[in-house]
Amino acid sequence: MIEYRLDRRGGVPTYQQIVQQTKHALRLGSLQPGDRLPTAREVVERTAVNANTVLKAYRELEREGLVAPRPGLGTFVLRSLSRPETAEDGPLRAQLTAWVDGARKAGLEREDIGALVASVLDQRFATGGRPAERTTLDKGEE
Repeated sequence: MIEYRLDRRGGVPTYQQIVQQTKHALRLGSLQPGDRLPTAREVVERTAVNANTVLKAYRELEREGLVAPRPGLGTFVLRSLSRPETAEDGPLRAQLTAWVDGARKAGLEREDIGALVASVLDQRFATGGRPAERTTLDKGEE
């Protein structure tokens, strides 16, 4: 079952954090179709957020077709967002793990690595999701 970790100081609304973390778990395969999300009461007990906040997040996930409530039983995952490339034993994950290990050995902290990855993602996805073509300046030519 998913455990939500909420950051009340980060500026991201709590319900959006719940939605994002649920989608993250769906992408990584830690939540699968048929799995039950924690009840609003369980989330409230563990995180001290308002039940309406949890229900708002679950309604958003339902609107996106990712989960469905079953009265008296809970809210269940309808579909996964995972891909074979994100598997825990996949080659891309191994490459990323090795890269992160190298970045840590180079002295980068978690925040440094996060900022670097976010910057590269922003740059590469600025073209609408297609890999950006390298320009003459990117190649080091003048």
